[in-house]
Amino acid sequence: MPSYVLRVGSRFEAAHHLTSYKGSPEPAHGHSWRVEAALETAELDAEGMAYDFVAVQAALRELVSGVDHRDLNTVPPFDRTSPTTERLAAWFFSALREKLPGAPLVEVTVWEGPDCSATYRP
Repeated sequence: MPSYVLRVGSRFEAAHHLTSYKGSPEPAHGHSWRVEAALETAELDAEGMAYDFVAVQAALRELVSGVDHRDLNTVPPFDRTSPTTERLAAWFFSALREKLPGAPLVEVTVWEGPDCSATYRP
């Protein structure tokens, strides 16, 4: 069945450290992070859009503003659990789902640099 997939991204700078990398905490270090939300639908609205990019961009910007230029290990829930890229992807997905309850969100991908990413799909 044909469908439309929208991808909306945002970037942020943040430090983190894994709390038990190969048995011990790793040193704090920073990344240039990128987060991308993917939405999918088979139908377009009356305007011919699958979903409004502006709404997704605004929600992503709001979430990113809470982690930009921060140490992720101090930002809830990552103050209680190791802030892996996989957990960040799941967190962004859940937070976007709350902010955009009607959005056909299917996955969120987080890059911790230009070559490494993790994608969360429920």
